[in-house]
Amino acid sequence: METTKKEYDEFTQKILNGAAIALKKLVLKLREMDEELVFSRDGKIVRVKAKDIEV
Repeated sequence: METTKKEYDEFTQKILNGAAIALKKLVLKLREMDEELVFSRDGKIVRVKAKDIEV
């Protein structure tokens, strides 16, 4: 069975939606715990309080 472009795009969109939901849940949980997320921006480590992230 060959995967069509439409099926591929739909699958990709489902993965992106799942990742967005997971990130939102993570931020909300970290807000409850008054924690922060750690990112890399331009090669530097950046810490951001979860309460400062808009979901």
